[in-house]
Order: sequence, then C-alpha cells, then structure tokens
Amino acid sequence: MEENREQTLHEILASVARQMRLPLNNIGLALQWLLPEDAGEREQRSAAILQQSYYRMMRLADQLSAAGLLAGEAVPRKANVAVDRWLEERCAEAEGLFREKGVALSWRCDLTGHIVGLDREQMDRLLWNLLSNALKFTPAGGAVTVTVRRAGAQLLLTVSDTGCGIPEDRMDTVFDRWHHGFAPDPAQYGVGLGLPLCRAIAEAHGGRLMLDSREGEGTTVTVALPDRRVESGELRQTAGDYAGGHSRVLLALSDALPYTAFTAEKLD
Repeated sequence: MEENREQTLHEILASVARQMRLPLNNIGLALQWLLPEDAGEREQRSAAILQQSYYRMMRLADQLSAAGLLAGEAVPRKANVAVDRWLEERCAEAEGLFREKGVALSWRCDLTGHIVGLDREQMDRLLWNLLSNALKFTPAGGAVTVTVRRAGAQLLLTVSDTGCGIPEDRMDTVFDRWHHGFAPDPAQYGVGLGLPLCRAIAEAHGGRLMLDSREGEGTTVTVALPDRRVESGELRQTAGDYAGGHSRVLLALSDALPYTAFTAEKLD
C-alpha cells in the first residue's frame, strides 16, 4: 500500500510539472518582450526580479518532473566519462555565478584522464543539486570546494561548504521528509527533493551518498561510486540534456542566486 501511494505521488508531481511548463514558457516569452531598450534602473531591477522568479519556477518544475527517479526510475544510461574533464567543465560553468553571490568555488581532481562509467545527465543533476544547496546556505565570503579522488575500488565525489550547516532536528528527515507528513518547510529549504534525488542517482549507479553536517560550521556531502568503466557489452547511449533553451547551470542554481544574476545583459 505504501509503495503504491508513493508511486502515485511521484506520478502526480510529474503531472504537475508538465502542467506548469506551458504557462511558464509563455511567461518567459512575455518577459523578453516587456523591457524597453531605454528602460531605467528601476525597470531593469524589476525585470531581473521577475526573471529570477521565472527561473526558480522553471527549476521547481524540473525538480518535480524528476521525482520519478525516487521511485526506481533512475536506471543509468552509462557511458565512459573522463571525470577530471567532466568536473572541470561543470565547475567552470558555475564559477561565475558563485562569484555573483560572493562565494568562492574551487575544485580539484588529480585523476588526469581517468575514465569511469557514468550517466552524464544524471551526474550533472546530482552535482548541480549539491552545488545549489551549498551555494544557497553559504553566505558571502564563504567557500565551496569540490573534489574527486579514488579510494580503493570507489570514486569519491565530495562537495564541502562553509555555510550554516543543517539543524540537528532536520537531519533525521532530510532524505525522506515525504514519509513524515507534508507540513511545509521554510521557503529557503525548497520542496526537499534535492538530496533525495542525489541519493537515488548515487544508488542507481551502485553507489551511496553520505552526509556530514555541523550546524554553524558547514556541510560535506560525499558520493561514493564504483570506479570502473563501462564494458562494450553494457554501454548505453547517454540521453540528451534538454534545458528548454535555458542555460542549464543558471536554471540549476537559480534557487540560490541573487536577482542581480538575472539582469538582461547577463541573460544574453
């Protein structure tokens, strides 16, 4: 009964996401047309705030549409990926947006040319979610560090921040708040899908996700994955990552960014 209820919930969330997309796309188009070329500072600020809200709603729709991953639909379409290049590309995309909030982003992977079988689209979602959480809860002047290293037969991806940490009374439900009633969280915590989605993706790859957080000191999330290539007989084509014409990194981090990241010149 519980399993059927959870499956129904995930189907409802995906349906809500589909219904949200069309009006949101219309809002996005209208926003592009509304701002005149000679707009003043006040109009530009208002337009940036509207764009920020639009991107955050689009991110919410994207998170809801991925809820099926929590119901065992996260079957990886693996391909062999050079993890150092993947990490550098993703973090380099995010670095400028971190600067927008005054947070330093650094990354390190000494495994030059090291190949691992991963679903690139799912791993992008996992990393974006972890970076979004870290950025959201790290104040200006803080730092986020991403590392990839080997430990025996595992590949370890770690995202650490110097933010506010997770309150002790939230630690027990941070991965499964859906099973503890539907009382709304404070707005800054979102709908609570980010970490559960990351854990589902890690487990679908045959790995696990570990969380270490100290309130007032920061949070470290470590994802342990099997350190092996995809053999030719099990290779699957990686699905395309469709972002609906938006910058994937801006969409993924929008929930953690100030409105200044959404001014017209930065969206061009």
